[in-house]
Amino acid sequence: MRVHALVEDLAGAERALAAGATVIQLRAKVPTDELIARGRGFRDLAALFVVNDDVEAALALGADGVHLGQGDAGAERARASGLLLGRSATTFDEAVVADADYLGVGPIWSTPSKADAAPPLGLAELARICQAVSVPVIAIGGVDATTAAACIEAGAAGVAVIRAARDPQLRAVVDAALARR
Repeated sequence: MRVHALVEDLAGAERALAAGATVIQLRAKVPTDELIARGRGFRDLAALFVVNDDVEAALALGADGVHLGQGDAGAERARASGLLLGRSATTFDEAVVADADYLGVGPIWSTPSKADAAPPLGLAELARICQAVSVPVIAIGGVDATTAAACIEAGAAGVAVIRAARDPQLRAVVDAALARR
């Protein structure tokens, strides 16, 4: 779960894998049928495959998991279907009550990738969340090769990125930070 690349299409997934991503998350705010069309071929990639916000698309595509926001429906269906369940958490309180196999926590810093993002949590709050939960925490929001090690040092099991998904330095930074723990 070291480097989650959030991508919108197969070409983006292939570029992220070439740069060292270990998890590919199909993330596009489109109807289920279009998401399924975009996701064709993802299952053939050599990475853990997660679909964002859409359990039905995850099942249709043979994904390993689904990532749901706090308000997204489908957790029960995901669990019953054997999907890995990720949840987003933007606060400590959300993180400690989330029923999930892993948490995407953030934003850690401001990010231009999501205009409606919650206020940044910062590293101290990331560390507090990592200490309080028993599942892996994936830091997201403003993360790149210059900030990823700090997230790992704060206790995160990995990072999730959009803009930095093609940066081959990111995986090396994350791996080195994990090795120092």
